[in-house]
Amino acid sequence: MVPTVRTCCVALVTLLSLVGCSREAHSQGASPLLVLEKSIALPDVKGRIDHLAIDAVHHRLFVAELGNGTVEVIDLDKGQVSGRIAGLSEPQGLAYLAPLNQLVVASGDGGVGFYRADDLSLVAKLKLSDDADNVRVDPSTGSVIVGYGGGALAVISTATHQVLNTIVLPGHPESFRLDEGRRAFVNVPGAGKIAVVDLNEMKLVATRAANHAANYPMLFDASSNSVVIVYRLPARLVVTDANDGKVRQDMGVCGDSDDLFLDTRRHRLYVSCGSGDIDVLDASSGAYQRVGRIRTRSGARTSLFAPELDRLYVAARAEGGKPAAILVFRPADAG
Repeated sequence: MVPTVRTCCVALVTLLSLVGCSREAHSQGASPLLVLEKSIALPDVKGRIDHLAIDAVHHRLFVAELGNGTVEVIDLDKGQVSGRIAGLSEPQGLAYLAPLNQLVVASGDGGVGFYRADDLSLVAKLKLSDDADNVRVDPSTGSVIVGYGGGALAVISTATHQVLNTIVLPGHPESFRLDEGRRAFVNVPGAGKIAVVDLNEMKLVATRAANHAANYPMLFDASSNSVVIVYRLPARLVVTDANDGKVRQDMGVCGDSDDLFLDTRRHRLYVSCGSGDIDVLDASSGAYQRVGRIRTRSGARTSLFAPELDRLYVAARAEGGKPAAILVFRPADAG
């Protein structure tokens, strides 16, 4: 910690308290790329934190606190917790339904709950077999898609809260992404596969061999028609052609990643890792290159980039005497 010097100006003391004292973030390189704007405390939150969801209109962030059995609601304007859903069994996946102003919560016991986002009251709940995990909203139909169990996607109506279709997969699905061509690309690490699902036909149409082991986070880049997958064993990022699965690029990244997001404005990737890093990759040259590595906190592997607010939110679990927090990063050129 930098000692306080009474003769320092207030601005310098503030800067030192953010950068020198907290040491929550620094960048390896000449420019910061991402600036730690604030840290929002999550009081009384212990254990692993899973995925996040955003309500960009009302500036609310939802946090699945798996180890705590809770979902926190954060008022981003005030920078503080404004509500909590308690008594959940390992909440993992979240999605915000803007037209309905509802929050979808998928939990480890297979429960999928729909909550009013304003007062967090329960609207409806259904039960899948077990391990309900990642949640996506199909922009074409408005349906909610949830990965769960030993290997399936459930397509759920937001009107009736009933399962419309079940798509069988070769193993438990981790991250999956949708494209406008009505396909879903699904990471199935237990089977060492990437599954391709036709959402018009509601069936599995292809499986591709994983290039490495432990393929968890992924994204679909429509601008290049590519699927980007991050592996943990070893820590590699692989870019593949969405149509035929051929590898376009294979490069090293930070370790124990669980989320990655595309910043289309800057054409950058943000990869959040449990090693305590965010890797920033630039693709302006036609291939991804790491241009920065920002320190966060050990175990902070889940994140969310909200393009509407131009901010990256990183979930930092309680560690080393520091309380759990949401670290809010601003791209260096953002207002």
